Amino acid sequence: MSSPTPPGPADQAAPASPDEPRSLRIEDWLTVIVMALLALITFANVIVRYFTNSSFAWTEEISVFLMIVLALVAGSAAVARDRHIRIEFLCDSGSALRRRRLAQLGALLVALLFGLIAVLSLRVVWDDWRFEETSPGIGVPQWWYSVWLPLLSLLITWRAIGLLIRRTRQSDMEYLVDEAGDDDNGEPRP
Repeated sequence: MSSPTPPGPADQAAPASPDEPRSLRIEDWLTVIVMALLALITFANVIVRYFTNSSFAWTEEISVFLMIVLALVAGSAAVARDRHIRIEFLCDSGSALRRRRLAQLGALLVALLFGLIAVLSLRVVWDDWRFEETSPGIGVPQWWYSVWLPLLSLLITWRAIGLLIRRTRQSDMEYLVDEAGDDDNGEPRP
């Protein structure tokens, strides 16, 4: 017979907000993977530069691409968690109805903006593919990089629409309770 193992740090992690989508694990893992790749690429470049007095030419191009992907993936998670940038003075003042309506308006505008970016960036991908553009650093097809902008913009649009639907289904009191919920560390907000 084996005894049950005591709970470890992973078991004591703060539970997700009931309002937060479970599928955010995708964005969280993508963020971890992209950050690890950025660290490894940068470390490899530093080591090569230190020992050979030259650098890998491809590291800058891939690092810039990964930073853009990181910003879009993290932006998607921020929108889904309703942690995107806003003017707190305006969004946190007034009645519960006004605050919820402003949250709905913010989610709608984010969805419209990134939906427009997705549509317009499809033309960029099409032009990169049609004219056989290559990247300046390592000469790979440019559409390998540009195809991710419309895809990740659609992900942000999807997350914003999900947030809009959640905020629309909530009553004013549910919104206030959700808004006053946990902070980023899982602790109740004061």
